[in-house]
Formats: sequence, C-alpha cells, structure tokens
Amino acid sequence: MTDYTLLTAQLRAFAEEDGWYLPLLSNASALLWEALPSINWAGFYVLKGGRLTLGPFQGKTACIHIAPGKGVCGTALAKDETLLVPNVHEFPGHIACDSASNSEIVVPLHAGGKAVAVLDIDSPLLNRFDEADRAGLEAFAKAIEETIQFDL
Repeated sequence: MTDYTLLTAQLRAFAEEDGWYLPLLSNASALLWEALPSINWAGFYVLKGGRLTLGPFQGKTACIHIAPGKGVCGTALAKDETLLVPNVHEFPGHIACDSASNSEIVVPLHAGGKAVAVLDIDSPLLNRFDEADRAGLEAFAKAIEETIQFDL
C-alpha cells in the first residue's frame, strides 16, 4: 500500500525550496513514479492556450495536446472532477497515447478557483486504482495546489 502521507510530505519539502510549477511538478511526477507499483506513466498536463499541454512526467513519450472534454484527461478537466477508470478501453473517446495502458486515474489541479492542470497516472493493469488511491492522490494534488506557483 502506498504511503500517500509520506509522498505529500516529500512534495511539500520540495515546494519549500521552490514553488514554481516546473521543478515542483517534475519532482512530483518522479515521486509518484518511484512510489506507485504497476504504473507505466505519471505526470501532468497544464492548460495553455485553451488546451491541455504535456508537462513534466515519467514514462514513455506522450500526447502533447489534449482538448478539454476529450479523453480521460480532458474529461476530468472539463467536469472538474477526479476520474478513476478501471478499463480505459471502455471509456468513450479514450486517447491511447500508450497502447499498454489499461487503467487510469486523473485528478484536476486548481489555481485561482479554476482547474488549470491535471495529474494523470496510467497502469498496464486493469483495475489498478481504487478509492484509497483516489483519496491519496487528491490529497497529493491539494498539496500541489497549496504550494505551487503557476505562471499561466
């Protein structure tokens, strides 16, 4: 079981040194990559010019742009809610950046009261993410929101 409390504390320690979004999201994706078993992608998409644009991540190359409302990431942003998808192949409009991905969780990040980015984690396993992951990643995302300095 992943210790999300420890991950969140580590993230806050990085933010004490520099809260600018680029190094903070870079280290956040590395923390998740190292701590979460059975994942094949962990990273961020940041809203820029009206669409989600690839940000810091760990894993294989990824889609560069995603429109709001498209795929799991764009839908999570548009609905402004966490999406836990047990089988991405059953998600209408899923965007397959990596054909090895089978499940996904996406958590919106906020600045100025609106969703401005998403945390995206993929797994090659079906049903990889559960409610404990949702709660832990939402707390992790909240720590990002409380410490990050977006220059959007």
